[in-house]
Amino acid sequence: CFDEFNRINIEVLSVIAQQLLTINQAIINKLERFVFEGVEISLNPENASFITMNPGYAGRTELPDNLKVLFRPVACMVPNYALIGEIRLFSFGFERPRELAEKMVNCFKLSSEQLSAQDHYDFGMRAVNTVISAAGLNKRKTPDSDEAILMLRALKDSNIPKFLTDDIVLFSGIISDLFPGVDLPEADYGSLMEMMKVCTLEMGLQVVPTFMQKGIELFDVTVLRHGLMTVGPTGGGKTCVKDMLAKSLSRLKAETKEYWEVKQLVMNPKSITMGQLYGSFDDATHEWADGILCKLFREAVYDTVKRQKWVVFDGPVDALWIESMNTVLDENKKLCLVSGEIITMTSWM
Repeated sequence: CFDEFNRINIEVLSVIAQQLLTINQAIINKLERFVFEGVEISLNPENASFITMNPGYAGRTELPDNLKVLFRPVACMVPNYALIGEIRLFSFGFERPRELAEKMVNCFKLSSEQLSAQDHYDFGMRAVNTVISAAGLNKRKTPDSDEAILMLRALKDSNIPKFLTDDIVLFSGIISDLFPGVDLPEADYGSLMEMMKVCTLEMGLQVVPTFMQKGIELFDVTVLRHGLMTVGPTGGGKTCVKDMLAKSLSRLKAETKEYWEVKQLVMNPKSITMGQLYGSFDDATHEWADGILCKLFREAVYDTVKRQKWVVFDGPVDALWIESMNTVLDENKKLCLVSGEIITMTSWM
């Protein structure tokens, strides 16, 4: 199975098409042995090739025609989110999973219709997954709480950080309609909030409520997701929030043994070429040279100290370099390099 097939360069795709054609011809002719790339090999008649791809966006190639004819397309439809949600909530020990799953799906449906259209808004399966995981974490922490409150908190914690100010008002309206009469108690971040104030002052910054709020939201998202992005204008305080939160968590670990220490591994992806970022083969000698990301990623994986490792891309996102992070950011959590090496993330990254 070739995953994310159309990320391969067009020249390589036509070579693959030729190879697959050779195999297909051998199957049609019912051969037991056939010549493949100049080597005679045996043929298992039960073999089959599959490809998965998302057609038509940046960083992707169109499949050449000689490759298209070898594959039969299978269209996928949108899954039943409510049913998936119900089963997963049930596995977390919820007693009213169907009702809560339907409310969650309605919440996303209304949000996608009513909120403003932003590039970073997503109300698909990934968003549903995050909310379900958050609800499961809440259930584990407080198994006896009202389930509507747990789901409401999960919806708020995983969605509000990404909304613009005007959209938060609309979103709050949607969830108060879906959960009438459910009053959400304020979460208490006691020692973390106090330490964040101390660290903000030490960094020579003012303690502004919005800045503190963003720090807490960033903390919530780091608990839920292994990949996240801070979005905002230049000078909006994105790096400062990140540094302040990392400093606060590390100080709390050192002083009161709460939370965990944070080590940041920072690079700017746009200041270097793709080869310098992900590594490349030398055209003359065919030697592999590691990129900066490979080195930092390995350093984080081999660091056995129990602390969080944040691999930070401090720079603008574009489709080309983020495309290769695809397998890291989805459920695989693996960095796949051109050299064939695969580095798996640890739970501390």
